[in-house]
Amino acid sequence: MFSRRTDWKLTPNHFTRAVEEVRLSGREILDLTLSNPTRAGIVYDGPAILDSLRNLKSLDYDPQAKGLLSAREAVAAYYTDRGEHIDPEHLVLTTSTSEAYSHIFRLLANPGDEVLVPQPSYPLFDFLAELQDVKLVGYPLWYDHGWQIDWSSLELAVTGKTRAVVVVHPNNPTGSYVSAGERERLSNFCRDRGLAVIVDEVFLDYAHDGSRRSSFVANDGALTFTLSGISKISALPQMKLAWIAGSGPRSDTELAVQRLEVVADTYLSLNAPVQLATDVFLEQRKKIQPQLMQRVRGNLAELDHQLAGQKSSERLDIQGGWYAVLRVPVMQSDEELAIALLQNTGTMVHPGHFYDFPRDGYLVISLITPEKDFREGISRLLNFLGH
Repeated sequence: MFSRRTDWKLTPNHFTRAVEEVRLSGREILDLTLSNPTRAGIVYDGPAILDSLRNLKSLDYDPQAKGLLSAREAVAAYYTDRGEHIDPEHLVLTTSTSEAYSHIFRLLANPGDEVLVPQPSYPLFDFLAELQDVKLVGYPLWYDHGWQIDWSSLELAVTGKTRAVVVVHPNNPTGSYVSAGERERLSNFCRDRGLAVIVDEVFLDYAHDGSRRSSFVANDGALTFTLSGISKISALPQMKLAWIAGSGPRSDTELAVQRLEVVADTYLSLNAPVQLATDVFLEQRKKIQPQLMQRVRGNLAELDHQLAGQKSSERLDIQGGWYAVLRVPVMQSDEELAIALLQNTGTMVHPGHFYDFPRDGYLVISLITPEKDFREGISRLLNFLGH
């Protein structure tokens, strides 16, 4: 009755069952996996956000497939503020970066075609690819005082069915940006092989050193699709606004955007009130990002302070984003370790295999967890590992 593309194992995995059991027992869980900024104790300008949705123009239906021009101009202005340029006509608005990936997979790939994705990286890629009948092929990032693209493995991963290479800038969860040298090499690599570059930049603004990292939004070395949205930029995931920015050789870019417009026109998924409030939502980043960066830096300092008092675990280098990766002793699988930690201390972390780490010995923690919970959770984690 059902398609093969939805033939997933729907029963909860061991980790999920363990979380449910602890919650049902009534025990408190210190959640070091928090990814929802609206529940992280951040102060929002509620009146400004909600009033922006009270626009009489929302009563008029204006189905612009790429999104309302005013909204696309607001997104373009965000990049102008960063010192970068994108033509609003080369922007296609979507409800989320997940939908943006789906549109691009439909644009580039026939059933069975391949897209190369970094490992470790975000686990949602698997579901998005399966729903579009696209095959994902991983290429490794290797770590040596920072994460880097393994170019020899990337080259070996390309086949006659490869259509694109995905990079995450900065990566989730490793927090590594694509360097300027890697960007140029990647553009040349894809151009020479007729591949597109897909760049996920949702955490772009969260560089830990306070610098402004360059976007791929104006990359012209190869056909490039840059994805971002207000879920992270303004910490407003519930407002459902993201975009695709097309760039590259002019003829390729124009044709790609024309085809994306037809894909978007088929769904017309983005609603009018959110589009009309785009400028307000993006303006909110100026109040939200400083709060989040203060939280991230504070928790990172606390993590390093506690790590300095022991020798069994270490934090891997990170440059941006909301997460940290710990390298821990391999006593059991990462999933078994995360479950034991949860059951014995009430502290929840993500095992590295959730993010396709190649071997055991990695845990992933959120840096936007409220400070008090973070401090206590790290203390419990390190004490558990020490014993």
